[in-house]
Amino acid sequence: MIPSAAVPRAASCLLENAWVCPEYLSSRRSELLAAVVAHLQITVVSVAIGALVALPLALLARRVRGLRPVVLGASTALYTVPSLALFSLLLPFTGLSRTTVVVGLVLYSLTVLVRTVLTGLEGVPEEVRDAARGMGFAPSALLWRVELPLALPVVVSGLRVATVSTVALTTVGTIVGNGGLGDLVYDGLRTDFRAEVLTASVLCVALALALDAVLLVAGRLLVPWRRGVA
Repeated sequence: MIPSAAVPRAASCLLENAWVCPEYLSSRRSELLAAVVAHLQITVVSVAIGALVALPLALLARRVRGLRPVVLGASTALYTVPSLALFSLLLPFTGLSRTTVVVGLVLYSLTVLVRTVLTGLEGVPEEVRDAARGMGFAPSALLWRVELPLALPVVVSGLRVATVSTVALTTVGTIVGNGGLGDLVYDGLRTDFRAEVLTASVLCVALALALDAVLLVAGRLLVPWRRGVA
């Protein structure tokens, strides 16, 4: 009989600190799931609030021409502020909380969403508006029943861009302890835990692709009249 000490043991990818480690996935499944859920919640809430804020801002910029450069300039200027600096500036008001991350991401999303909504509305043909007015549509009905439905393809495209960028920016929220998958990336880099860094990074990319696919399908369902348009 061969002594047990002489039997070679299967190498552990955790002990070897390998980049790809199935053992890490199985042993940290609950931790990874919690990080993905937190990342998803922050992203969805931020983009949803950003869309709700962007719509009235875009309508204001379209109605009051003098405010157009102010609204567009302000939303663009916000995106030039580094995320680390922006989150730090929000700390005195929102503290070390998820609210800090959400507020920062909402402000960043306005850069894309305000311009997208404005572009979509201005892309509606004027003859369509004239026809709707001729049919007795009030301004509010014209907006909700004619202009916004026709602007949806452009708006959804902007939502896709804002969502993907928000998924990436959410990771920076780790500086206030609410970065979702970014917390795992930071922890892995700090401790040189390769499997944690790579797994969290891959999950972040997968989440961005999944949300983009969901919005793509939703956009096609919302505008069935464009399904056959190249």
